[in-house]
Order: sequence, then structure tokens, then C-alpha cells
Amino acid sequence: MSIDVTRNGHVATVRIDRPEKLNALTLAMYDDLGRAFLDIKDDGDIRAVVLTGAGERAFCVGADLTESIPALASDRMDISAWDPAHIKFSGFYKPVISAIRGLCMGGGFEIMLATDIRIAASTAIFQLPEPKHGFVPAGGTLVRLVRQIGYAHAMEIMLTAERFSAQDMLARGVINRICDADQVEPTAFEIAERIAALSPGAVQTIKEAALTLQDLPLVDAFRQEAALGQRTFTSEDAKRGLAAFASKGSRK
Repeated sequence: MSIDVTRNGHVATVRIDRPEKLNALTLAMYDDLGRAFLDIKDDGDIRAVVLTGAGERAFCVGADLTESIPALASDRMDISAWDPAHIKFSGFYKPVISAIRGLCMGGGFEIMLATDIRIAASTAIFQLPEPKHGFVPAGGTLVRLVRQIGYAHAMEIMLTAERFSAQDMLARGVINRICDADQVEPTAFEIAERIAALSPGAVQTIKEAALTLQDLPLVDAFRQEAALGQRTFTSEDAKRGLAAFASKGSRK
């Protein structure tokens, strides 16, 4: 029962490791997951992240119904305590690729929405069951889902509390790709490695722009876009890249 973090080159793999309970998160695991993301944010060697769950039966089914949900229901804690685990904090611009097998439900679905690229097994199942139990998916979903996909699709997923297949989620734009279960994690890691080989400054600026510009008035958004672009044009990464390009051209 843990959150395992491993590093391979510039890629970190974060694994929710409680397969016997479908990777349901205890209070301690929520704390550990949040701490893992905060540590990765400050680790200059990590350029991309793969997030997955242990075993084949579940990515994550969310909060442990015997501990975490009762803590919220009794008003002993506020769901904002889980903000780090749901990456609901500023400045995290490293790309996260989720590798989803089995059940992705409740808080697990919400954590998936905090990731940037989503690879799912053809047999994966997705659900936001919260309305069945009298509460709402307030771990980022109420903000993120309607911004990430079409309004009507988002509302159907949130309001019906129904289960959806990987094919459903692909059609609605929630996930990027479907593959066989044994290829989910290798595919996610391959994508993470490709991204990690690019300029970290450029990659993280793209994510920063995607997260921060969409709600600005158009004129302000274009102004901020230019500022972010100029930051990369004058960076050391850009100088090295342009020098390499010029050197290659001179050898032709």
C-alpha cells in the first residue's frame, strides 16, 4: 500500500500501488501522491512523468470508502487537502502521461484529468459515480472536464454517473489512444521519453500557456503568449538548438 516513484533517465514513473483494493487511495496515500508531484516539480532532472496504477484491474477507483470518504463526510477535513495529489497547484508544467488499465473511477478519474496525455487499455472502464452517493466530483473535475472536452459530453459524463468504455472516452476526447492492456504502460513511457528528449524549457512553456492563457481576454492572451515565446527564443536551449541547426546546414 504505497505510492511508488521510480526514475529512468529524465522520466519519473508514479505508481499507485494498492492493487488488492483496486488502488483506492487512503489518506496517507493521498498525502504521499501529492508529495510525489511536489518533489517532481522541484526535481530539475525530471522532464516527464508516467502515472499509472499497479495491477491489471484498476488505474485507481479514487478515495477509500472506509477512510477517506468518511473523513470528508464528517467534515473533519476539506477536499482541498488533496489539491497536491490532484495537481491543483500552480507551477507544475512538466507533462504527465497516464497509463490506464481497468477501472478509472471517482477520484481516479479526477486524477487522470490532471494529466496531459492519456493512454488506455481497450478494456478500461471510466465513471464518475459521485452523484449516486450524494456528492460531487470536486477534485478538479468540475473545473477541468468542461474545459477539456465539449460541454454536452462533459455534462453527460458528470450527470449520469454511468460507466463508459475506453471507446466512449476516445470518441469524447477524454483519452488520446487505446491499445492492448500489456502495451499501455510501454506506450505511455515511450511518449514520455520522446517528450523528455525535447527542450524542457519549450515543453514546459507550452503546458504553462495551455493552463494559463485560455481564460484571459484575447488581447491579453496574445500579449502573454508573445512574452512566453520571447522567453524561449532567448533561452539557452534555443541558442544551442539554433547553433546545431546552423552547423548542420553549413555541412551540406
